[in-house]
Amino acid sequence: MTEQGVRWTADQVLALAPDAASRKAGSKLAVAGPWSGTGSGEGTVWGLCKGSGSRPYQTVADLAGAAGPAYKCSCPSRKFPCKHALGLLLLWAGDDGAVPAAAQPPEWAGQWLAGRRGRAEVERARAEAGSAAGPADPEAARRRAERRAERVTAGASELEQRLTDLLRGGLAAAEHAGYGLWDETAARMVDAQAPGLAARVRELGAVPASGAGWPARLLEECALLHLLDQGWLHRDRLPDGLAATVRSRLGLPATPDGPPVRDRWLVLAQYDTVDPKLTTRRIWLYGADSGGTRLLLSYGAAGRAPELSLPVGLVLDAELTAYPGSGRSRAALGERFAPPVPAAFRPPGVTTAEAAARYGEALRDDPWLDAVPVTLDRVTPVPDGEGWQLADADTDTALPVTRAARSRPGLWRLVALSGGAPVTVFGECGHRGFTPLTAWAEGEGEAVPLC
Repeated sequence: MTEQGVRWTADQVLALAPDAASRKAGSKLAVAGPWSGTGSGEGTVWGLCKGSGSRPYQTVADLAGAAGPAYKCSCPSRKFPCKHALGLLLLWAGDDGAVPAAAQPPEWAGQWLAGRRGRAEVERARAEAGSAAGPADPEAARRRAERRAERVTAGASELEQRLTDLLRGGLAAAEHAGYGLWDETAARMVDAQAPGLAARVRELGAVPASGAGWPARLLEECALLHLLDQGWLHRDRLPDGLAATVRSRLGLPATPDGPPVRDRWLVLAQYDTVDPKLTTRRIWLYGADSGGTRLLLSYGAAGRAPELSLPVGLVLDAELTAYPGSGRSRAALGERFAPPVPAAFRPPGVTTAEAAARYGEALRDDPWLDAVPVTLDRVTPVPDGEGWQLADADTDTALPVTRAARSRPGLWRLVALSGGAPVTVFGECGHRGFTPLTAWAEGEGEAVPLC
């Protein structure tokens, strides 16, 4: 349960918003005027918000759920959290007495909370029972895995032939073939039950239109795709960790393995990527005692935010279990032992040169890795021609900011936070540069989300 004295910051609340429009609308409702019957206690915040109808909207947020915050509102919005839930939490985060402590929630809120937490207990019991019982039919599971492996092998072999034809005919032909060639090849990889191959093939289709130097970039991507194909076709010769990484890159299902690690996990960053069919949420965590950085993934159907949401800057006392693979950065969130609390620490940082070296070392275990999580210490954002870079305050080295990050408002938040002085920045460092995700000013400042 969330203790009454622990309140989130406005930035932590706004990080939960599914989009910019929700952030703006929720901020307008973060005043006492439209609210009545507000209260908070035992990890719950509730209130009634006056709308256009005769009845106010009933809004409640559960901040102590095992899978992260959850929300319920009687408004017709399909966004989670809706603007009313965001407004209520912003009002509560203001700590001005507008949301007083209460012994018990009202009946309408209590019923939803009891049902939600009851279902969570049932699901947990089922998961424990299923884990103890093991697979219902191991032989049937083995046969399904073999059939899928055969399909993936057929798909990888077909893709190898298509890459051979492309290189034999010359890369210039790719510019004239259009996207249809890649789209049809990607569809064949979907039929082969290799979604990872399909995604990489679709990315190839955009390279010929990416500006000057595209043939070299296309050749590089084809080489990585060829390496992945060969990794699968010769997986029996690979070390276990690298073989697991190949399976993961192909999009084959995996389950967490190894012992769970209990730690105080600092939420470093949270951001979503959206495609027409799926919303993927990435949450980076740093273990205060283990010193490891781990990635949680959560998914939502198109147009809906994933359920798991952890505000940046809070600390969870929880267990994480790593997925198989050489890098082993992805993990699954297990049992949570205490409510999230504001962080009293930040991850240790490295120089920009050390960050680049860390990415290079990671490529030995996972050649298809786009970026690694890194915290930069004492860097300053400075303009660099048409772009930006993060320059070390104590050395003469710097990292370029990725093109995607330069187009986001978070870059200007970073510049404003710095004001020309060194800051600590967490983000992803890869071959395209550095993507800032969270920053801290020097001293005791709170984490500032940049995404």
